[in-house]
Amino acid sequence: MTAADADGRVRTGRDGAVLTVTLDRPDQLNAQTPATWTALAAVGASLDDDVRVVVVRGAGRSFSAGLDRSLFSTDPSTPGGLGELGSMPAELAQERIRSYQAAFRWLRSPGIVSVAGVQGHAIGAGAQLALACDLRVLTEDASLRLPETTFGLVPDLTGTSTLTELVGYSRAMEICLTGRAVGAAEALTTGLANAVVPAAGLDEAVAGLVAALTAPPPGASRETAALVRSAVRNPPDVQDAAERAAQARRLAELAGT
Repeated sequence: MTAADADGRVRTGRDGAVLTVTLDRPDQLNAQTPATWTALAAVGASLDDDVRVVVVRGAGRSFSAGLDRSLFSTDPSTPGGLGELGSMPAELAQERIRSYQAAFRWLRSPGIVSVAGVQGHAIGAGAQLALACDLRVLTEDASLRLPETTFGLVPDLTGTSTLTELVGYSRAMEICLTGRAVGAAEALTTGLANAVVPAAGLDEAVAGLVAALTAPPPGASRETAALVRSAVRNPPDVQDAAERAAQARRLAELAGT
């Protein structure tokens, strides 16, 4: 087990082709800070080709309660706070947010499949971190919430695109604008969750899913994952062509040519 940042906000553990990334501020319900995002982005930048699955977890009783309370300060002198961002020129503020988004986007990088194991609260940045993953396993007491609009803000950590992909336009609109909590049962029904399990069974459920994901040959898994991701945006003819090209590569590899 190695620390991904000096303050222990994020830690990583490697078991063969599986990398586990854990938010490690349980006393603060894994509330996130810019240092958290820097650490997460660094993990993504350091991935090697042998990693096939990335598991994202939160230590303690909640996955992540969102932004650290200190970031809500309107004082421009508070590093990383909303006040500091708001006092910046628009171009600089957007560039800063872009660097934060990098902590989330890498979870759908080519070559890996990401799995969030979510217990308790996943609020704001916490919900967006879970949504950034390809798959989610929730405990029965888990809930996801995007309350940014109720604070006069917007979800800006990649959450609007990932949520809309999962639940569709109208439901995503309603969830984002109302800021209401989505419980585990609804998450399973709407496709936000791939599975819902008792709290005591989360580790086992995640491990079972990871075993299933790593069972097929790596090349086939990676090509298929890439196809599923592109299918969200590609028109049918473009997607059909992508399937043909991927299958030709697979057949050539299997034939040893």
